[in-house]
Amino acid sequence: MTAHEQQGAEVNARLVLATHNQHKVAELRAILNAAGVPAEGVVGAGEVGASEPVEDGVTFAENALIKARALVAHTGVAAVADDSGLAVDVLGGAPGIFSARWAGRHGDDAANLDLLLAQLADVPAEHRAAGFVCAAALVAPDGTEHVEVGELRGTLLTQRRGTGGFGYDPILQPDGEDRSCAELTAEEKNAISHRGKAFRALAPHIAAVLI
Repeated sequence: MTAHEQQGAEVNARLVLATHNQHKVAELRAILNAAGVPAEGVVGAGEVGASEPVEDGVTFAENALIKARALVAHTGVAAVADDSGLAVDVLGGAPGIFSARWAGRHGDDAANLDLLLAQLADVPAEHRAAGFVCAAALVAPDGTEHVEVGELRGTLLTQRRGTGGFGYDPILQPDGEDRSCAELTAEEKNAISHRGKAFRALAPHIAAVLI
């Protein structure tokens, strides 16, 4: 057994998800179980001592693959990773992969929202279409790779609404809804989310790897 295979075996990992957030690990387990895929041995990157690689791709899919490949190299077992953000039609798909640092500092949700709202201040409602996009990637030790993309389409509001969620949730109103994503319950959001769609589409490929 190689060193990286031993690392994966130490925590009895069959599949590693590129996150240190246990809520996301639980979400993936639930999606796999709902798809009839046993979720035993699905763990997060923190449980195998994996560090975060430099995400220097130019698309959501490239960044997801970078993270998944790094985990496979570290553990020797299959890995899943995702990358997501907000794509605004009138901005040609921006902020896109720069969503988390649109205002210049990574993870400053308030500044990102303020900047985007200012940039779109004179854009009428009919041209404020946008969507959350998520690319979920699966990489197997034998080099097999699959990427699935999920999207939650909607319209950008002119001001924040709601206190739930995170990121750009307070300003995206999903199609068919009269509430922002930040006004939805966690269950309501998960049912329609871009991330949920991408992972559910990836589930059959994960099942094939775990069999």
